[in-house]
Amino acid sequence: MDPLDRKEEQVGIAEPWLSREPPPIGGAWLAPDEIAPQPIGELLIASGLIGENDVARALAFQERYGGRLGSILVRLGALSEERLLPVLSAQLNLPLLGEDDLPGDISRHMEAVQASGYPVEWWIDQEALPWFAADHAAGELWVVAKDPLQNDLQEFVSASFGDIAVQWALIATQILDRALDRLQQHVARDGHSFSDEVSHLRELAEEAPVIEQVNTLIAQAFEELASDIHVEPAERDFRVRFRIDGVLQTRLTLPRDRFDAVASRIKLVSGLDIAERRLPQDGRLAVRLSGEMVDIRVSSLPSTWGESLVLRLLPKERKQFQLERLGMASPDLTQFRYWIREPHGIILITGPTGSGKSTTLYATLEEINDGSTKIVTVEEPVEYSVKGISQVQAQPDIGYTFARALRAILRQDPDKIMIGEIRDLETAQIAVQAALTGHMVFSTLHTNDSLSAFTRLVDMGVEPFLVASAVRLVMAQRLARRLCEHCAEPDHPAGEVEQQIAALRREAPGLFEGRPRWRRPVGCRECFGLGFKGRLGLYEMVSITPELHEAILKRLSAQEMRELVRPRGARTLREDGIAKAWRAETSLDEVFRVTGGAIGL
Repeated sequence: MDPLDRKEEQVGIAEPWLSREPPPIGGAWLAPDEIAPQPIGELLIASGLIGENDVARALAFQERYGGRLGSILVRLGALSEERLLPVLSAQLNLPLLGEDDLPGDISRHMEAVQASGYPVEWWIDQEALPWFAADHAAGELWVVAKDPLQNDLQEFVSASFGDIAVQWALIATQILDRALDRLQQHVARDGHSFSDEVSHLRELAEEAPVIEQVNTLIAQAFEELASDIHVEPAERDFRVRFRIDGVLQTRLTLPRDRFDAVASRIKLVSGLDIAERRLPQDGRLAVRLSGEMVDIRVSSLPSTWGESLVLRLLPKERKQFQLERLGMASPDLTQFRYWIREPHGIILITGPTGSGKSTTLYATLEEINDGSTKIVTVEEPVEYSVKGISQVQAQPDIGYTFARALRAILRQDPDKIMIGEIRDLETAQIAVQAALTGHMVFSTLHTNDSLSAFTRLVDMGVEPFLVASAVRLVMAQRLARRLCEHCAEPDHPAGEVEQQIAALRREAPGLFEGRPRWRRPVGCRECFGLGFKGRLGLYEMVSITPELHEAILKRLSAQEMRELVRPRGARTLREDGIAKAWRAETSLDEVFRVTGGAIGL
C-alpha cells in the first residue's frame, strides 16, 4: 500500500507523458508533440520551483508506488499545489480556474449531471464536476476533475454528451472538494438520491405492462427459433432484433422513453445490478417456454445512448444433438463416425464464431456416450448438460484455466476428453500429450479452413512432429440457412456462376447426383417471411495421410498442403455447399454468403 494514501495521490494534476494517451483539449485529442515541449519535472526545475534532487526523490517514489509525478512532488512537500498548477496549466494548455469561476447557481451543475444519465453520487465518486456554460445554447460543457486526464472519465464524458464541446480545466483540490460538498448537500436537502433512482428503476421494472412486454419478446424469440435477442438504444428510440439462423432481423422499434423500463426489467430478472450503467455486466435466468426449460444468458454493454443488452437463448432440451441431423453428406458422416471411435488422437472442428462448432462437439459426445467410456469436458462456459458425462467449467478469472483443468482431468482416468477451444500453447501441448498417451481429444480452433489447423498449431509453438503424430482429423464447417420447404421457388444459376458449376461438375462429378433442383427463398407464414427455416452445416474434412504427415514435418504452408490433398478428391466448404444447393437444401446465394471468407482446399 502507498504509505501516503494512494486514493489522495492525485490533486488536480496529471502529466501527459505519464498517460497512455494525450489529453483532450476542448473535447479533441492532441498529438503528443502538441501537448508540451518538456516533461513537467524539467519545467518545474527550469522555473526554479524545485531542484533535481526533488525530481529524483519523486521518481523513486513513483517507481515503487505509482502515481502522477506532480502529485507526488506535492505530497512529498517539494512544492505546493498552488505553485504547481500554473505550470501544468501552461504545459497542458488547460485553463486554471478559481472558486469565482465556478457557477454560483447549483442548478447548472445539476442540469449537466442529469443530462449525463448518471447520479450525483457517481460524479462525486469520480471527483469530477460538470456544468453547462452560461449560454447553454452554445452547447459547451465545462468539466473540472482531480485527474482531468483519466482515460475512463474522458471516454465516459465523450459518450454521455455526444457532440457537445467539452472544455476541461484545472482547479485546486480544496476548491473542488468544497464544490462537491455543496453539490452533495444540495442533493440531500432536495431529497433526491441515488437510492431514489434505483427505487424508481425497480418500480418501472415491476409494472405489469413492462413485465408483459419483456415476457412477450422472449416468448416470440423462442417461437421464431431465435438464438439471441438484441435490445439496442438510440437517440430517439430503441430497437429489438432477433438473430434467426445466424442473421439479425428487426422485430420491434419503440420510443426511447420506454427503454429504461424494458432494460431495468431484463436486468432485474437476470440478476444484474440495476443501478450500474457504467460497466459491462453478465447475468442469467431460466424460464419455461412452451413446456421447455430455457437458460438465458444476459450481457449488458454501456454505449453512447444507454446499455446495449443481448439475451442468448439456450434451450436445455436440444434434440438436434444428433450427427445425422447436422447436414453431413453420407460419405462425410461415415468417415467422421469412423474417426471419433478411434481410441486416441485429436479431432479438431474449425471455423469462425457462430459456425456451429459447439453443436458438432455435443452431437459427437452424444454419439460416443454409450456408457462404456469415461468422458470429461472442459468448457467456458458449459452450454448444455449431457447426461452421463462429467462437464467442467473453466474460470480463467480465478486462475482455473483450460490448461489447469486439463491437468486435473488427466488424473481422473478419462478415455475421451472434450476441450471447448484450444486458445494457447499450454492447452495445445497438454492436448497433444493426452492424445499421444492413449486418450481421444475433441476440440475446436478458430481457422477459416481445415488445413490451416495444422499450421495454426505449429505457429502456436507445438512441434510439427507432435502435430503430425497426434491429429487424426480436421473438419472445417459453416452454417447455411436451410430453404423453407413451403415457399422455395425454382431457380437456375446464370452467367459466371453457371460456368463455375459446369467446371466443378467436370472436375468432381461425384458431388452431383441426379437432376439439379436449384431453389431460391421467397418467404411465407411458416418461415416468418424469411424464406429460410433452420440451418444445415457445410463441411470440409481432411484426415491425416502419410503425405500430409510429411508435409507437416516439412512445415509446408496450408496452400502447399492443399495441392497435396486436392487430387484425393477432398471437398471444399464451397463445393459442399454447392452440392447441397443442387439438392435444394439451401440457395446458391446463401452458400456464397457463408463461404465468402473460406479459403477452401
